[in-house]
Amino acid sequence: DRQALPLPDDDAYARAAYAAPKGEIETMLAQIWTELLGVEQVGRHDNFFELGGHSLLAVRLLSRALNLGLTFSAADLFQAPVLKDLATKVELDHLRHIPGVLPVRTAGSRPPVFFVPTGYGDYSYVLSLAKDMEIDCPVYALPWPSFNENDAPTLEVIAAQVVLAMKKIQPQGPYRLAGYSSGAILAYAIAEHLLSIDEAVPFMAFIDVSLPAKPRSKSDAQVALEMIFEPLETLDDERFYFLERIASECSLIELLQKAQQIGAIKQAHELYDTASMYARFHRALQSYDVPVLPVEIHQFYAIEATMGRRVRTEDPMGTEDESPLRGWDRVLDVTAIHAVPVPGDHVTLMSDRKNRRVLAVFLSTALGADAEASLATAKRGI
Repeated sequence: DRQALPLPDDDAYARAAYAAPKGEIETMLAQIWTELLGVEQVGRHDNFFELGGHSLLAVRLLSRALNLGLTFSAADLFQAPVLKDLATKVELDHLRHIPGVLPVRTAGSRPPVFFVPTGYGDYSYVLSLAKDMEIDCPVYALPWPSFNENDAPTLEVIAAQVVLAMKKIQPQGPYRLAGYSSGAILAYAIAEHLLSIDEAVPFMAFIDVSLPAKPRSKSDAQVALEMIFEPLETLDDERFYFLERIASECSLIELLQKAQQIGAIKQAHELYDTASMYARFHRALQSYDVPVLPVEIHQFYAIEATMGRRVRTEDPMGTEDESPLRGWDRVLDVTAIHAVPVPGDHVTLMSDRKNRRVLAVFLSTALGADAEASLATAKRGI
């Protein structure tokens, strides 16, 4: 009923009228938006989120922009989502730019802490967590290395690529690492690589990451089912369980096409690249033979059980998820695991602001203690 619709405001008219990007920064941003959002053209009056952008795409936008020498923050994007407005907040610096690293905090007298992305490739959690941390060190977020269409790297290969980016920031150790969820296993693989080249890793922070005794083998379609469709609030149980039944018997693209046919998603091809990246990373996780390393870890574990939207009685919680040690005592001595309880469940310990502030305090305390221990060791060596 078009007559019942309110008249569009001036901003709506501005968005409807295409205006070509102006200048180098607007042009570069528009090109990235075009690729990420799957649209034919982007004008200087277009809004990132109204074109279909969301938080995960915002993370990919930051990463891709950084690789081109465009520096801005997630806060800049949310405050100025219109292309021409965002461009005014962007700095273009090809000389100081380091591909593959997002500087979250650059000030500090102690060695930096490097956060790795989650199993979703998401490192946006670092931005909000770092705001509440009281520490005297820089903070960097490390995106996943790029995965080619036919590339199926091992976790060791991924770790080696990430270390190359880290060494451009900090050429020599000691290195301090942190990670959230299954992405923290990548932090462990990074530590393995650093130790193999005689670098020190005195500090590792794991944020609620379990080490399963017997990792369940999952197909690419089953990974997509768990990571994309299980948490999808617009997907009812009937359609979800239909996709669950076929996921073990079909390919990833077939699952996405079925999901499109039943109205679970709009376009299968729009999700394929993202789902493929999830699947390749989780294949690497499944094949990783976790070694015994001479390291200590701080395990910040959620005190509440995580209940997915579709609770399946035939898929019970593993014993590692019920233990504060989260299964890491299979490869590390119990004395090397410093377990710290954090309010919330696996999701809300980070998404709930009150819980995240508690986590930030505990993490800051652990980093401060590490800094004091390092200083004391250095004084004894003088």
